[in-house]
Amino acid sequence: MDEITELSTSTLAPTSEEDGRANPLESDQPALTNDEYAVAHDERLSETLDLDTWVPGADLVEMQGRIRQEISAAVAQEKEMETHVREQVFPTLRERGVPEGGVYTASLDRFERVQRHVLFNGAVEACDGTVVTHDTLPVTITQIGVCLVSYRGDQGSWVHRLFRRDLRTTGANLVDETMNLLERRYEREALDHVNARDRLSSLARRGIMAFAERAILLQRSDAPWRLGHGSPTPYELVTGSGMPELLRRSLELMRELILEHRRFVFVPSATAARHLLTIGGALRPLEYAIVDTQRHNLSRIASGHYRGQEWQGLQAAVNAFVEDCGDTILVGLYRASLHAPPQLFYAHVEHVHEAALIAMADSLLQQHRGFPMLIDLAHTLCSTTFGAEAFSTLAQVAYAEAGTPFRYLGERKTRH
Repeated sequence: MDEITELSTSTLAPTSEEDGRANPLESDQPALTNDEYAVAHDERLSETLDLDTWVPGADLVEMQGRIRQEISAAVAQEKEMETHVREQVFPTLRERGVPEGGVYTASLDRFERVQRHVLFNGAVEACDGTVVTHDTLPVTITQIGVCLVSYRGDQGSWVHRLFRRDLRTTGANLVDETMNLLERRYEREALDHVNARDRLSSLARRGIMAFAERAILLQRSDAPWRLGHGSPTPYELVTGSGMPELLRRSLELMRELILEHRRFVFVPSATAARHLLTIGGALRPLEYAIVDTQRHNLSRIASGHYRGQEWQGLQAAVNAFVEDCGDTILVGLYRASLHAPPQLFYAHVEHVHEAALIAMADSLLQQHRGFPMLIDLAHTLCSTTFGAEAFSTLAQVAYAEAGTPFRYLGERKTRH
């Protein structure tokens, strides 16, 4: 790493990263007050609700003028803040003792060598998954697909389908079965809508997909480096998505990936940690910063969600996982090009600099996005192979063959 020049030292306050999705297992957020609404939007809620403040939708000139004004002012203030971050925050990165904390830069020559000798040689494999659901009254079908790719070609694809039927008659007591069916469907949400009371909720589907992605990276990849989408310790797996068995298996899987394999880098598409994106926005092209460990975020997740007899003993296992792995995972940000946004990344403390260079070298291949192209390739392959359109077509053909081509389709599916 002699070609990497450290720009500053010291660290940042604890961070709390998430993937940008709401936590359905946490309590509801407090109500938004009128004063908070006014501060955020520069107008009171009563003004928003007053139709006299609304303008005709066809007034494009007025609309464009206001949008231009607001964006121009916001960008100017953001650039000013980025200057303050470089001057005031960057020099303090490492005072709190985060391993390798600081801001670093590397030359284009270094990235070119990483591309030739690591990425294009197949030493990095990336994984991404997709989950789609075909929801109708007779049956709900959930398809979870995962693809593994490298720049030497497709490394494999795997799929699993779950079939939920509220009605599975045994013929023992048709009256009881009918009443049970009505009760089960009463508890469910409208067609094509998600309800936390459903046994396989959206969170659970994401949890199974997240487990499969990391399991395939760990058990089906032969490359030295594993490139993942999201976080190595996603919320869905650290909580088990409400399923104790998933939590047990996930803790084992994440331990093996983090503590034994170690050569990994994960890059999420989105994060709730806007304060980190503010830090990242102050980075110049080809710079990266290491700002924190994952301990704080894991500790926050582990502080709840494990209640009831089924979860007995699991809280201790989660606490042990946080203790063993929290400081091992480092949180960083990088910026690949002038016009690209900053990206968050996670890596093992022993390989964080190599991980940052790999993620940035791959992101340089598409400078307008500044996001690893190998993850995009895995996503494209997965969407093409296991996407909603092809999946829905197969299901609709099966309904047609059963003599009910349109009867059980929701209104949105027959709109066009």
